[in-house]
Amino acid sequence: MAKSLQEQLRQAGLASQKQMVRAKKAKNTKEKMQRKGVDVVDETAALVQQRDARILAQDRALNKQKHEAAQRKALQAQIKELITLNAVTERGDDEYRFDHGGVIKTLMISSDVRRALIKGFLAIVGSGDDLTIVPAKVAQKIAERDSSWLIVLNSRDESATDVDDEYAGYEIPDDL
Repeated sequence: MAKSLQEQLRQAGLASQKQMVRAKKAKNTKEKMQRKGVDVVDETAALVQQRDARILAQDRALNKQKHEAAQRKALQAQIKELITLNAVTERGDDEYRFDHGGVIKTLMISSDVRRALIKGFLAIVGSGDDLTIVPAKVAQKIAERDSSWLIVLNSRDESATDVDDEYAGYEIPDDL
């Protein structure tokens, strides 16, 4: 003979006779209300829907965070690749000093690279103590992605001519 689930729960000690009677009354009341045409609100179903909606919102927020983290990681990889592909590795005996986070840093570079840095054709990019010299156009692309990587980029004055000394043709008298 097949026993009902309620009987099985009661025999296993998971439910009492009182709980069985309460469940039967609730079920009968719900059926009567439905026969009369009254909308019966199932509180359990409503609670389950609320919980599901809350879990869905949490999952969406977590997925959004993961997506943003993946985008940041991809952006950093792009920046590192730009730096690796376009790095100017030439070093020399001339010093180039610049401010980096309130600290004066010095790079030993060639005079040509130093002039290009000063005139704005080259730039210094990096994060932390890992600094690299790259062309100005590459530095601008890096700054578009993340401006915190840009350390030194001097502005170019396109209208200025390449004259080192405007008074080179004039002699200075010895008696001054």
